[in-house]
Amino acid sequence: MMIIVPATPKKPTPKQPQLMSKLFRRLLVLAGLIITMIFTASLPATADDGRFDGTVIFLRHALAPGNGDPYNFNLKDCKTQRNLDETGRRQARAIGKRIAAANLKIAGIYSSEWCRCLETALLLDLGAVTPFSGLNSFYENHAPREATLATLEAKLASLPRDGAPVIMVTHYVTIQAITMRSVPSGGAVMYDLKTGYARELSLSAFSSAD
Repeated sequence: MMIIVPATPKKPTPKQPQLMSKLFRRLLVLAGLIITMIFTASLPATADDGRFDGTVIFLRHALAPGNGDPYNFNLKDCKTQRNLDETGRRQARAIGKRIAAANLKIAGIYSSEWCRCLETALLLDLGAVTPFSGLNSFYENHAPREATLATLEAKLASLPRDGAPVIMVTHYVTIQAITMRSVPSGGAVMYDLKTGYARELSLSAFSSAD
């Protein structure tokens, strides 16, 4: 005689742990949003697209294909340096036109002594360009890092906090060291002299000016 043992019914999966897990994840997301809102609200209100007084516009030189400089680099000889190509020259001219359209009263234009920076600054066509060693590149040790940054920091400290903006054409490493921002060739960072706050500046900010 076969004895049939009834199957043990499966216990229902408790839903409470699942609900708690979902609730926990939602709370984490909410906490993240709150932290982001608090951080954003704490940023200086002066660093907006429409405000340029008391700021430095750090501009990385326009497109110059390659990386670093040739082994026979000589600061006084452009032929031994990495230089702008035609695309870079068009880019520099276009940037200059965008800034000019904003009718900003530029207090000065400074440039690294590297040829690609000087050419970028000149092609902006916004006024006289002053070569400045504090903007030189210390990538590959062509310039001493600490001394170069000390020179630049002294210059920044001397600029008026409520004056007209200044343009500084320089290199990736220099911009990153001062502003902690990384930008591509032709990219710009707006640096607030009062607060030290820096952010990448879209060139579309210039087109909206009166």
